[in-house]
Amino acid sequence: MMEYKGYIGKVEFDDEANIFHGEVINLRDIVTFQGETVAEIRKAFIDSMDDYLEFCEERGESPEKPYSGKFMVRVEPELHKAVAMHAKMDHKSLNAWVHDTLASATV
Repeated sequence: MMEYKGYIGKVEFDDEANIFHGEVINLRDIVTFQGETVAEIRKAFIDSMDDYLEFCEERGESPEKPYSGKFMVRVEPELHKAVAMHAKMDHKSLNAWVHDTLASATV
């Protein structure tokens, strides 16, 4: 994976075509890139992102942000209650408890 200005590029290698190809994975818009070497794929990623950002600017649109830090999760009421109880027992807000639990699960 590669990162540029907060955008993440996932790269794969196509053995038959002997080429690297990638896609920006933290956008709903589709931004792709390719190259034959690591240096080329890195440059293609940066160039593609710069083109995307320039295109958004030309259209007067704000580029999609990589992540806002907010997301909504729907769970059944029993799980909601159990999570809220765990948060209370840990003397944390529901948000803080979920944050800490997700952070420890992704280490």
